[in-house]
Amino acid sequence: MMKIVAVIPARYQSSRFEGKPLAEICGKLMIERVYLQAKQVKEFSEVYVATDDDRIFNACQERGIKVIMTSTSHRTGTDRIGEVAEKVSADLYVNIQGDEPLIEPETIRAAIVPYLENPDTGIMVTNLMTEIHDPVDLINFTVPKVIAAADGRGVFLTRSAAPFPKGNINVKYYKQVCVYAFRPEALKFYCDYGKQYGKAKVESVEDIEILRFIENGYHVHYIEVQSETIAVDTPNDLQRVIEYMQANHIE
Repeated sequence: MMKIVAVIPARYQSSRFEGKPLAEICGKLMIERVYLQAKQVKEFSEVYVATDDDRIFNACQERGIKVIMTSTSHRTGTDRIGEVAEKVSADLYVNIQGDEPLIEPETIRAAIVPYLENPDTGIMVTNLMTEIHDPVDLINFTVPKVIAAADGRGVFLTRSAAPFPKGNINVKYYKQVCVYAFRPEALKFYCDYGKQYGKAKVESVEDIEILRFIENGYHVHYIEVQSETIAVDTPNDLQRVIEYMQANHIE
């Protein structure tokens, strides 16, 4: 049986919203909401929060959340998961961003379906995407847009509104849903590359970590999901989440 470990990277420092994992959303911390959603995926052997901050570590322990303290030197959440992988062995690691408190368990699970359907699949990395319905998301630079081929292979991610609709206005746009699943070998490549070279060229420009795989020839397989998730990058995003939860009577 495949051992699948989910990890939620969480750091206190953020240029756009400091301390956001501890932001309160309708009576629960944001990181707590993400953890509780991940725990509902029955295929996960273990779910951890990985942090470098005592405040987040202590808040997790107080709430019975499994948490691992990691180095303060990591440049990305995936690097942080790489450290967890050195301590916790698994056949598959799932990175769930700690700033998507509305993420649905079935959405999270979608990232591991290709591996469940075929444990011998050659896919090394999966990521999720969902169609953009709100025009604000299309022009919002904090929302990475996904360009994928017909077979699901990731071509590019960008913070710009892309692809450009030259001569065709019937274009569907997709945004990234920040759930990734990695084979251990792919995760090791990512971390080793970072230690040797830092961020990849376009990754450093767009500041989208999954681009490190695409730039280096990895097949990142995109899975379309129907999701109303809202990534919290700013206090305004947090307010959008609170208003959505209140409007939909989500506790």
